[in-house]
Amino acid sequence: MKVSIKPRTVAVLVIAASTAGAQPAARRATNIAALLAYPSFFHQRPITIVGKVETHDNGERRVADDSGSLRVVFKGSAPDGLDEIRGEFWDLGRMKPDEPRLSGIDLRATFHIDPEAPWPRSGEVTAIVASAVSPASPPPAPSIRAIVLNPSRYLDQKVTITGQYAGRNLLGDLPDAPAKSRYDFVLRSADAAIWISNMRPKTKEFDLSLDARIDTGRWLQVTGTVQHGRGLQWIDAEAGTLAGAKAPTETIEHEEPIRVPAAPPPEVVFSAPTQDESDVSLGTSVRIQFSRDIDPTTIKGHVRVGYFEAQTRERGEFATPIAEFAAHYTPANRVLELRFTKPLERFRTLKVELTEAILGTDQQPLKPWTLTFGLGGS
Repeated sequence: MKVSIKPRTVAVLVIAASTAGAQPAARRATNIAALLAYPSFFHQRPITIVGKVETHDNGERRVADDSGSLRVVFKGSAPDGLDEIRGEFWDLGRMKPDEPRLSGIDLRATFHIDPEAPWPRSGEVTAIVASAVSPASPPPAPSIRAIVLNPSRYLDQKVTITGQYAGRNLLGDLPDAPAKSRYDFVLRSADAAIWISNMRPKTKEFDLSLDARIDTGRWLQVTGTVQHGRGLQWIDAEAGTLAGAKAPTETIEHEEPIRVPAAPPPEVVFSAPTQDESDVSLGTSVRIQFSRDIDPTTIKGHVRVGYFEAQTRERGEFATPIAEFAAHYTPANRVLELRFTKPLERFRTLKVELTEAILGTDQQPLKPWTLTFGLGGS
C-alpha cells in the first residue's frame, strides 16, 4: 500500500500532554500556509497556529483556514469557533519508522501509512504533538504576531507594526525570503517575525546593516500593506514611515512543554576492522556504523586515534608516531569513516575512541566506544 496524500493536505497528529516542573519552550507563531510550504524548516520546532477545527462525517477532524487544511487528531473535544493549537511540529518523512516517539501510534489508522510499505518522503506526512487546543482570542490590533497567526484577516490591509530589527533574517526566524527588493529585512516581536519589503533600514537617525548582527535588537515602527505568498507574509512598506520605537507590551502565553518518549542513546553497532582484529592492512580505513542518527556537527574533535605508547617504550623509541586522519559521516547509512592521510605504522596496535560528546540528532550523548586492532606489515 502506498502512502496517498491529497494536494494541499498535511496529516497532523495532536496529542494533549504536559510535563510537571519543566521549563517552557520558546514557540514559533506561524500558520497553516507556512507549514504546508516549509515542513522541513519547522520539523521538531515548537509552534503555534490558529484555525477552525471541524469534525467531518467520517469522524475525521481538520483544522483549516483560507490557505488549506491539516488533519487533527487529539483527545477531548475542540472548542467552538476559531482555535489556537500549540505543540511541536513533526515531518514524519524526516524521521524513521522505528523512531521511539512514534511508538504507540497506529500509523495506518492515523496517517494511512502502511508500515510495510516505503516510508513517506519529507513533507508528505507531518504531525503536531500538541500541548493545548484552546479558543483563539481575536487580536485587539494589528501586530506582527496577529498578522502571522491570521494572515488572511489582514491581507491587503494597511497596518502599522512595531518590531525588533533582525536584518536579512540574521536570526533564522523565517524559512525563506520574498525577494521583493534588495533591502528586504525582518522585524520580530514576541514569538513571531515578518518581512519588510521595499524599504531600506535607514533614516536620518540611523543606518542599520542588513548583514551584520551588530544592529539587531533595535526596535522599529513601519507602516505598509500586508502581502502573502509562498507561505510567507511581508509588509509592503510606505516610503518615509520607518522610525525608531520602544519595545511593545505584547506578551505570549507559555505552557509546559511536551514530554515525548526518550529514544535510547546512540551506540556503535558495527565496525570494520573489528575489535582485536590482527594483521590489518596498512591501507585500511575504519568504518563505524551507529544505531541512530548522529549530529555531524558534534563529531569534530571528539574522535581520538592513536598508537599504543607501550609499544613505543618496548621498542626504545623516543616518541609515539601520530596517526593523522580525516573523518567523514554519511547520514543515509549512519556510517562514520576514518581515512588515514599518511601511511600507518607497521606492526603497531591502533586505538580508536569515540567520546560521549558526540550526540544523536535528539542531543542524547553517544555511548562511549573503543576499538583496538593490530596492523600488519603491508
